[in-house]
Amino acid sequence: MDNIKLFDSELRLMEIIWSNAPISAKEISLLANQEIGWNKNTTYTILKKLVQKEAVKRSEPGFICTFLVTREQIQIEETKSLIDKLYNGSIKAFFSTFLQNESLNEEELKELKRIIDKKN
Repeated sequence: MDNIKLFDSELRLMEIIWSNAPISAKEISLLANQEIGWNKNTTYTILKKLVQKEAVKRSEPGFICTFLVTREQIQIEETKSLIDKLYNGSIKAFFSTFLQNESLNEEELKELKRIIDKKN
């Protein structure tokens, strides 16, 4: 994946695609209207951008859309971008800030420790 940057509106449409793929553009438009309140033109404009960014593949017949990047791939890229932008690339600074401002229960703390231990 070549560091695809998705804007909030694109992420909202990707959520629909990730949850329903393969799905026709018409069905995406209907769901976007129900879930987000977007009209068909807005949905198709954003869908076109997702195709251009190669986040979504469109195929015929039926203008069927499938995702080319997973939710997890985007989460990883967005997280890296956030840490680079706000914490000068320091994961330590990110976690320090996060943990100072969040209340985690014992189970969540154990899970984080398990993840860190597994990484080492």
